[in-house]
Amino acid sequence: MKALVLSGGLGTRLRPLTHSMAKQLVPVANKPVLVHCLEAIRRIGITEAGIIVGDHADEITAEIGDGASLGLDITYIRQEAPLGLAHCVAVAEDFLGGDDFVMYLGDNVLVEGIGAAAESFAARRPAAQILVTKVLDPRQYGVAEVGDDQVVRGLVEKPADPVSDLAVIGVYFFTPAIHEAVRAIRPSGRGELEITDALQHLVAEGRTVTAFEYSGYWQDTGKTDGLLECNRVLLDRIEREVHGRIDDESRIDGAVVVAPGATVTRSRLTGPLVIGPGTVVRNSRIGPHTALGEGCTVQDADVEDSILLDGAVLDGVGPVRGSLIGRRSRVTSPPGAHAHRLVVGDDCRAVVA
Repeated sequence: MKALVLSGGLGTRLRPLTHSMAKQLVPVANKPVLVHCLEAIRRIGITEAGIIVGDHADEITAEIGDGASLGLDITYIRQEAPLGLAHCVAVAEDFLGGDDFVMYLGDNVLVEGIGAAAESFAARRPAAQILVTKVLDPRQYGVAEVGDDQVVRGLVEKPADPVSDLAVIGVYFFTPAIHEAVRAIRPSGRGELEITDALQHLVAEGRTVTAFEYSGYWQDTGKTDGLLECNRVLLDRIEREVHGRIDDESRIDGAVVVAPGATVTRSRLTGPLVIGPGTVVRNSRIGPHTALGEGCTVQDADVEDSILLDGAVLDGVGPVRGSLIGRRSRVTSPPGAHAHRLVVGDDCRAVVA
């Protein structure tokens, strides 16, 4: 079995951050979302993966490389424009050949992994298997109508009147039958080849499509709130691990990870939180569910429930809550300011009054 990981797209819901970086490279718990996806694939025994890339191809290639560090052999496949999930299957057909494959959306995190779903697919080997989960408002998703035998009766993209509460999430298992289905469909009203249309074609042709209900934590990290929630969930699973230098005037409570080369002076750290290598924290309070990337500086600040990307600076700012600060950005504030929530793109300078 091979893997096809989708890492193109424009990431418009995460702008301004994604003007200068791929949304799949935004970190949660100090690890890019895309790396979480690739690790999940490797854990089910796959070693050969294709990554669909678009405008941020160079950045993704630089981050992931040939995949050897993850135990994978990576092939990069260019998609010239975001023309739909089924279009990704079409442009990857030469790479996929006649193999079964798992297609994984590179901005999705499934914390419990996909091992059980992979076992289900291998045991039954339908033409396709989708992962579904129950949601409160199915109108925002592709929705599956599923029988008691887990066989899919039909699929509809973002229906006004959903037939079930089972939303299709970002992992699919396919046999080569999907290629014929992709060739049979036409672009939707939004000009894309929809994977739901290809799956519906399989159903209409009498091919078996099954649904595996995923009950673990799943998050589409394409929005700021989703990223921050996913960061919280992952940080809740860490254990204390301190390698950097902590002075005697600092206090640590709870699960705190301090990477080698980080320095903390006259500060209070309340976990769960992670501090990346080379980061400096001075005279500050770092509260729960915060991830400070590599080479950050936090000085005279108070930050909680936030993500700071590599090289970000907070100086004299606080309290900061629920914020996402881009790479190499500088955020400062005069004394006496109130709590702030910030979404700051790369290479910015913000003065919060």
